[in-house]
Amino acid sequence: MADLELDELKREFLAEAREKVRTMEEQIDGGGLPAIDLLQNLAHQLKGAGGSYGFERISAEAAGVESALEQLKDDGATGSLHDGVQRSILRLRAEIENRSSELSLAAH
Repeated sequence: MADLELDELKREFLAEAREKVRTMEEQIDGGGLPAIDLLQNLAHQLKGAGGSYGFERISAEAAGVESALEQLKDDGATGSLHDGVQRSILRLRAEIENRSSELSLAAH
């Protein structure tokens, strides 16, 4: 596969990843107990796909979100656990934005 085709696939992945993170943020910010199963599924998808595209940090950050959600699910919705999930999602979003910026700069 040509580098241009791979870069386009990476851009598509990153756009989809942004949407998944936006859904996560809406769930967490919505108040009450978020749909943890949905959030875990989204994080798991990003964890697997991120590594497939060579985005190891995205994969690692998504694994962190998945782990934080598992703890939240096991322990219940306490403030500090909820904050931990939020911080994990913020790190994931930042990593997606960083990779998007790098890919955009490489294209020019």
